Amino acid sequence: MIAAPVEPTQRQPAQPLSVIIATDCGSTTTKAILIEKIGEEYRQTFRGEAPTTVEAPFEDVTRGVLNAIAEVEELSGRKILEGDRIITPSRGDDGQAKTGVDIYVSTSSAGGGLQMMVAGVVQNITGQSAQRCALGAGAIVMDVLAANDGRLPHEKIERIRSLRPDMILLSGGTDGGTVTHVVEMAEYIAAAEPHPRLGMTYSLPLIYAGNKDARKRVTEILGEKTALVVTDNLRPVPERENLGPARQKIHDLFLEHVMAQAPGYKKLIEWAGAPIMPTPAAVGLIMQAIAGREHLNLIGVDIGGATTDVFSVFGGVFNRTVSANLGMSYSISNVLLEAGLDNIMRWVPFTIEEQTLRNRIKNKMIRPTTVPQTLDELQIEQAIAREALRLALVHHKSLATGLKGVQQERTISDIFEQRASGETLVDMLKLDLIVGSGGILSHAPRRVQSMLMMVDAYEPLGFTTLSVDSIFMMPHLGVLSTVNEQAATDVFVRDCMVYLGTCIAPIGLGKDGEKCTDYTITFEGSRKPESGTLAFGELRLFALGREELAQVSLQPAKQVDAGDGKGEPVSHQVKGGAVGILLDGRGRPLRLPTDTQARLKALTKWHESLGLYPK
Repeated sequence: MIAAPVEPTQRQPAQPLSVIIATDCGSTTTKAILIEKIGEEYRQTFRGEAPTTVEAPFEDVTRGVLNAIAEVEELSGRKILEGDRIITPSRGDDGQAKTGVDIYVSTSSAGGGLQMMVAGVVQNITGQSAQRCALGAGAIVMDVLAANDGRLPHEKIERIRSLRPDMILLSGGTDGGTVTHVVEMAEYIAAAEPHPRLGMTYSLPLIYAGNKDARKRVTEILGEKTALVVTDNLRPVPERENLGPARQKIHDLFLEHVMAQAPGYKKLIEWAGAPIMPTPAAVGLIMQAIAGREHLNLIGVDIGGATTDVFSVFGGVFNRTVSANLGMSYSISNVLLEAGLDNIMRWVPFTIEEQTLRNRIKNKMIRPTTVPQTLDELQIEQAIAREALRLALVHHKSLATGLKGVQQERTISDIFEQRASGETLVDMLKLDLIVGSGGILSHAPRRVQSMLMMVDAYEPLGFTTLSVDSIFMMPHLGVLSTVNEQAATDVFVRDCMVYLGTCIAPIGLGKDGEKCTDYTITFEGSRKPESGTLAFGELRLFALGREELAQVSLQPAKQVDAGDGKGEPVSHQVKGGAVGILLDGRGRPLRLPTDTQARLKALTKWHESLGLYPK
């Protein structure tokens, strides 16, 4: 499987970069950051934000961009704007007034981002490959059509006609295989005569990335009805995915067609020194850059008001999913629907009437910009966040899989192991790092709250480092990495990431109070070691600063696996952070007491042991 989307064509600046301005045009807010080279490293120095202006009455995205940059200008004392123009290059490092920047880069999810429909022949083979391709390119996948999806021809045609995506990706068939089914899918699309969401007078961009033998027929059918682009088959043989070329075409068409139709974007494209990218694609790039640089397996999550994006890199393979109906404001009622009331209630550390909880959730949906005003409201919101995060990861695991439809040679041992083609690539025991972002995680009143939300939702196994994005600058850094990777990774490590610490969670179950594992924590310097016994049902927290390391040795109980097998001792070097080392003795899989009073008692004990909330 191709591990990463191909980077968009790079426009290298003519001179070394010392001052960079970057924006992310979100659906509600445009965020600008200033990055400056200080000595030999790059640092994020100032930031500003302004309402996005892609919709009426302004209908010009550049107004919001200029307003956000003007705020940076005011805070930094650097003159960046001259009227409606960004001054380039930068000047004034020799004692004169500081003016200009060396490059402007931007990402965008304004106007709903990139919305795509994908089509394949077999739903869980080429259909799923096409879905992975589109998601990895930063799209929201509105629907997956397939020859075997159970819908009648007229239903498929009506669905294509009614959705009005920004772009369609058509795949199907291996090279040299039958052309009948993929041609049939092309005929359905032609019959629907689809129109794009933006720009009524323009043809809908359609990428064909299927059986090369069907290209001629597909061109005959769709060439005049769509803006057809043909690229390499994304599943040339059952054993291999080739997602790179199609992802590159998605990026190109996003710029040429989708962005060009959005109000004010032509001007923005002219200003930018690198291609404008969909926000999720940019986040994916920085995730891959950091996983590659540090040789990590990681999971990243961005939990927003309407959607939750999950990114993962395991064994160098990048995957992204978007749960378009799981969010903390606009989609909060859907979290309740999908998780069920009991699953949300289990995280709330006090008794509350069912109807009261439902009302509070509905209030958040109709007043999406409100923030919790009381401790009760905060605890309810964080309970819902746990379920949104959990469900989004379940969804991600179902798509971040090995290839389906691959014939495997099986030995006698495989028969007993029952390994299936298409099993998930997300192995929580091999996970090194979790990166959380989005308001509920980045702006939690106490960092330990962010850490416990992710631990409760994801149930990491063994030793896992956790972090949050301080002010959600990952999109800016992702697009910057296409121009200057050092600048992007410098800022990511020093200013973007807030390391929370390390969670150590042995695998196994036992009765509360029974021994889970003995532990010894050896610190650097003169600090005395900590040792003791972690019991089941316990959480213990040890302070360890961001730049500090410690050696943690575990001797688990005979039925408990700390990563090297049941009862086997384990020793790891761990890094600290804003929270420290969290020893989680609640067992895996994590099971909360079903009795209400016992559950409330357990939650209260855990929260008090971590100082989670004020008393």
